[in-house]
Amino acid sequence: MIQKKFSKKQITLGISAAAIVIFSLSFYIWHQTESIRLGYEVRELEHQIHILQKDINKLETIKASYLALEKVEKIAKEQLKLSPPRKDQIIYDDLQTPPRKKMP
Repeated sequence: MIQKKFSKKQITLGISAAAIVIFSLSFYIWHQTESIRLGYEVRELEHQIHILQKDINKLETIKASYLALEKVEKIAKEQLKLSPPRKDQIIYDDLQTPPRKKMP
């Protein structure tokens, strides 16, 4: 059998073509795995957002219950030992009359 010798140019061209094919396949595989990884990460973050939104709704409900006037009054009377103001402690301000101008 006679073996055909390849020139340096053909060998370089073959190695370059193989390198380009290997690089292209490697890039394609990397791109696909990165897309899948990002998809999983997005799904996990959306799940965390959903959990946090549920926590926010729960905390807003608790906040609303603490701000109910009956609850505030109960805490003021029982825990803080406060009592309603006496008549002499109440100050009324007449907001209907315009303020008086000072005379020079």
